[in-house]
Amino acid sequence: MKKNSREIAIKLTNVTKRYTIHHEKPTFSEKLLKRSQKQIFTALNDIDLTIYKGEKVGIIGSNGAGKTTLLKLITGVTAPNVGTVVTQGKIVSLLDLGAGFHPDLTGVENIYLNGLIVGMSQKEIKEKFDNIVQFADIGTFIDAPMYTYSLGMKLRVGFSIGVFADPDILVLDEGISAGDQNFVEKSTQKIEEFFKLKKTIIVVSHWLDYLEARCNRIVWIKKGEIEESGSISVIKKYKKFQMIS
Repeated sequence: MKKNSREIAIKLTNVTKRYTIHHEKPTFSEKLLKRSQKQIFTALNDIDLTIYKGEKVGIIGSNGAGKTTLLKLITGVTAPNVGTVVTQGKIVSLLDLGAGFHPDLTGVENIYLNGLIVGMSQKEIKEKFDNIVQFADIGTFIDAPMYTYSLGMKLRVGFSIGVFADPDILVLDEGISAGDQNFVEKSTQKIEEFFKLKKTIIVVSHWLDYLEARCNRIVWIKKGEIEESGSISVIKKYKKFQMIS
């Protein structure tokens, strides 16, 4: 039997992620007696998933199925309770733009700080700094503290850092909105350029037509488990499931 010679970008093995949900704030006596009401919620259960370099993978499933938890595990935002997550290459997530910004630092300072966070070297940041600033297009605010920025301005800077970091693995959703309409169009065009490159891209989306046009593989998450993983034909099965559920 011929072994798969493709390089692995992401590999999840026997991954389970649980969260503890506290239904109400325990009283002092309940804390002492350890009687506070809590529930263990399993967001993902015994997941095995291998994504190869260059794949364009769409993640589908109903709300609460575990899609966001899966992305958090892949990007290292959270860790599994059981199992292992191994990634190869630089990962950039465009799901939570500007989450790591420091409000008291200027746009310039945050570009350097976040550039380092996403895996860029200081030399690389210096070389791409002008392009990042030009693409963000927030004018003289680039020298102002981040707390003076609107949400749209923060998103523009965060998006610019992410795409110019030249990631090996890009994590996003199809509904990304970063600023005004002109910037949305510009950012959408930039993402389309990534789809044409030999990058590994993971997209979580309810917009099935978007995934069908851009992805070569679909992973269907259902109640914390992988219901099916395969070609875009998985979308047809998912649509039938939606019709009868």
